[in-house]
Amino acid sequence: MAKRPPAHPNAPSRARASASAEKAGARAAAPPRRNARRRAPQAEPQPIGEADPAPRSSPASEAAAPQPNPSDNAQTSSPPLPDFQRLSLNVARLIEQGGRALTAYLRPLESSVSGHPGEDFARMAATLGRVAEYYLSDAQRALAAQAELSRQFLDLWASTLRRLQGEAAEPVAAPDPGDKRFDHPEWRDNPYFDFLKQAYVLTTRWAKDLVARADELDPETRHKAQFYLRQVTSALSPSNFVPTNPELLRTTLAESGENLVRGLKMMAEDIDAGGGALRIRHADASKFALGVDLAATPGKVVYRNDLIELIQYAPTTETVYKRPLLIVPPWINKFYVLDLNPEKSFIAWAVAQGLTVFVVSWVNPDKRHAKKGFEAYMREGVLAALDAIELATGERDVAAIGYCVGGTLLATTLGAMAATGDQRISSATLLATQVDFTDAGDLKVFVDAEQLKTIERKMEEAGGFLEGAHMANAFNMLRPDELIWSYFVNNYLKGKEPMPFDLLVWNADSARMPAANHHFYLRHCYLQNDLANGRMKVGGRRIDLAKVKIPIYELAAREDHIAPARSVFTGAKAFGGAVRFVLAGSGHVAGVVNPPSRAKYPHWTGGPPEGDFDAWLAAAKETPGSWWPDWLAWLTAQASDRAPAREPGGGKLAPLADAPGEYVRVRV
Repeated sequence: MAKRPPAHPNAPSRARASASAEKAGARAAAPPRRNARRRAPQAEPQPIGEADPAPRSSPASEAAAPQPNPSDNAQTSSPPLPDFQRLSLNVARLIEQGGRALTAYLRPLESSVSGHPGEDFARMAATLGRVAEYYLSDAQRALAAQAELSRQFLDLWASTLRRLQGEAAEPVAAPDPGDKRFDHPEWRDNPYFDFLKQAYVLTTRWAKDLVARADELDPETRHKAQFYLRQVTSALSPSNFVPTNPELLRTTLAESGENLVRGLKMMAEDIDAGGGALRIRHADASKFALGVDLAATPGKVVYRNDLIELIQYAPTTETVYKRPLLIVPPWINKFYVLDLNPEKSFIAWAVAQGLTVFVVSWVNPDKRHAKKGFEAYMREGVLAALDAIELATGERDVAAIGYCVGGTLLATTLGAMAATGDQRISSATLLATQVDFTDAGDLKVFVDAEQLKTIERKMEEAGGFLEGAHMANAFNMLRPDELIWSYFVNNYLKGKEPMPFDLLVWNADSARMPAANHHFYLRHCYLQNDLANGRMKVGGRRIDLAKVKIPIYELAAREDHIAPARSVFTGAKAFGGAVRFVLAGSGHVAGVVNPPSRAKYPHWTGGPPEGDFDAWLAAAKETPGSWWPDWLAWLTAQASDRAPAREPGGGKLAPLADAPGEYVRVRV
């Protein structure tokens, strides 16, 4: 069988048949030059990466990937010819914008005292090198792996040649269902692009299989190799390059390269915004203002210290439940993920149910907070908020919610309170929270003894804190296809600005982390798993979660890439009291922010977290719609007494500012 590559879509036989029509069509469709500086087109908004769990979600699941334009899919003819005069002008503009991007990249390096740009790549190369070593050390093993790849490529060549001869042929390596990178019909209809697509898919699957079958790798190395391989294969997808993506090729020719000029301009702006690192924009934040479009539920800041502002929200009912509710959000992001807009706001919904809601708004730390550790966040955060709530309402009995790392802090605080006999929190809810980090998912790839030293050095060089972009990049790498490369293609190759979307604006509003706190959290949770094993000490006291006897509502999200459901389930067994375990559909954000009015994702209930997670899920009851009503029924059944509504400032604490306060407005 002759091995010749499949014909390019611009093969002479095809070009001659349509050359004159294409030239005329391209000139007619070409926009006038005066529009060359118009605002970049915008992509359609999508949820932040949390797709339905059935069928399988696409971590932020959770993909917020820009989608192909359906109108583009209608055309499968040969790409139009460009306007060569415009193309030559755009090449000059590309060079200009490329210089600006390079300047933005080099500017921080000129003033940098020290840099370590190759460390991440060195770790990745070393880990994947272990896999290569496993196969290259055994000639028979290496030959078998090579033979398997060669066999699959022979099948693909044969299939492609049949298609080129006009015969039907089944795909040798079809992409996974839901893989939107290859939605454009030319990936399917054009033999050249179909070959590129299938070659990529089968090579990626072959490489993944090599890692899975490397028996001598320890579990930690295998996990890292799988993670790094995902980064490499996502980056090398043919959908990420103009010559190998039919939609990009068509767009570039039709616009005579203006899409690339717009894209490179945005790239230069994003590099400049990232201080020399590419900070990919996920949404147009210019359309949103805190307190107006985001975090707009009425309330007052009633307490402030070095670490927190405490917000008390205004009631909307004549009477309220007597027991107040304290919400402890993560400090890695801003609290208003729970108050995006009136329709999605958990805070506004809780207020409407008759709860007196208080929310911690963490400071965005700088050098002044470098020595604020985990104990400081407990004492000046959770415990200080409890003191303030008593002054504001006269109530010592409080229900509390902790979300993500805020839940880890709340669980630690509950252990410390149990050790001292402090009973002010009588009910706790943990949302997407880990306390046992044995199976903490892909984020563990970033935490080992060597990397912890690197992070500590970076925090020291920065002045005692970790920049928010560090964690933002780590979260994006959990799902690179959706949160990195889809935006790279949309923004920089198509030249389209992302749409304004509240959830993605919040996602980009990251916060710094003080060195002492972040070091403690990474070492004692991710690296040593001290909290679950009873070894963690805070304020000189050992934290024993088995002594926490209060009722706990533990919510996990089925497609969560940050706090995996299996990990949350395991951690829920550590508490000594009654635990109601509930599983939400979707991921870390959309699984939590799932209002009853939308009924977008279901939830599962099945009793306490006992036995194996898979067995629990198999026996659990699926209920359509939000988990919020189930939680409210659980919460109010414990304390149903009501009292007259409490206005912020009506107690012993005078209002300091309108919600959402000042700390949340500090950006990095």
